Amino acid sequence: MFEYDMAKLTSVFICSKCDSQFPKWSGRCSECGAWGTITEQLQTPKEREKGPAPSALPLIDLSLTEKKAEARLSTGLDEVDRVLGGGLISDSFVLLAGEPGIGKSTLVAQLSGNLAKKHQVMYVSGEESGSQIKDRLERLNIDPKSIGFLNETNVEKIIATAESAKPTLVIVDSIQTVYSFILPSEAGSISQIRACAVKFMELAKQKRIAVILIGHITKDGTVAGPKSLEHIVDTVLYLEQETRHDLRLLRASKNRFGSVNELGVFSMGAQGFVEVKNPSGIFLDTDNERLPGTVVSCILEGNRPFLVEVQALVTKTVFGYPQRKASGFDLNRLQVLTAVLTKRANMNLGAQDIIINVVGGFK
Repeated sequence: MFEYDMAKLTSVFICSKCDSQFPKWSGRCSECGAWGTITEQLQTPKEREKGPAPSALPLIDLSLTEKKAEARLSTGLDEVDRVLGGGLISDSFVLLAGEPGIGKSTLVAQLSGNLAKKHQVMYVSGEESGSQIKDRLERLNIDPKSIGFLNETNVEKIIATAESAKPTLVIVDSIQTVYSFILPSEAGSISQIRACAVKFMELAKQKRIAVILIGHITKDGTVAGPKSLEHIVDTVLYLEQETRHDLRLLRASKNRFGSVNELGVFSMGAQGFVEVKNPSGIFLDTDNERLPGTVVSCILEGNRPFLVEVQALVTKTVFGYPQRKASGFDLNRLQVLTAVLTKRANMNLGAQDIIINVVGGFK
């Protein structure tokens, strides 16, 4: 452990939601408006370098730089490859986020089992023991011998092991349990998450090792920790649950190596995640085929077509102000469509309640 001079440590108050810093504590963040998110953190000031800074390397002429095609590693799951943009880049830095118990560990276990057939995989867990990981792998019919497991939470030891073993893929479950020696704060704090993420990014870029971090999300659906964590990584994947059909949807909110419009659809079974190759019929309500007020439309998510059913109901309001309710549809857009129909189609909707729903939980 490193020793610190407490006189050199300064105190700063940081919002855990927007990462804003303040000189003193306040019950509400003045930047994002969240309540009870400001906590005290200790910071060690960096020593200023004496003398002028050395000059950088000569400037690079981009017109003379050769464009290299990035080789992608297939994860063995076409739905995951689709969301990643064709596969996993060798030096990519990926964050996989989702609610507790949604299946993040199961998904990365399947990815590690598929990649371990041809490549070396290092699985790091600070939340589960080796026996728990082994039981999950055996339940998924994955040979535990093909995956190197490390039960460690110190980021310096994890990176040293990765540099020595030189795996193709490193999986860290989860970033909230990892800490660094250079900071006195506890694991899971804003400063620790940011510092550990930067170290894993250096490992990915300098050693050309693909790194997948598992992150938890808060009640409002954002990644727990600073927003800067999403800026550091190359790709941010969200694993969501569609409750009606018990499906898992994989989306990308950020992807430096591909599109963010692709969607991966899975069903959860006894053998883990099963790919849904043709999910078009999932979002259709077959029991209401002949009911009025329903229409089937085809939309595109990336390169994949989806057939979705939209249900609408218009009824006379019993209040003075008509209500507008929307599920899976933008409420502001519904207001615009209502105004256009009233003005251009001569439909008196000013005294009508309008309710619209997209079947199957599709947004």
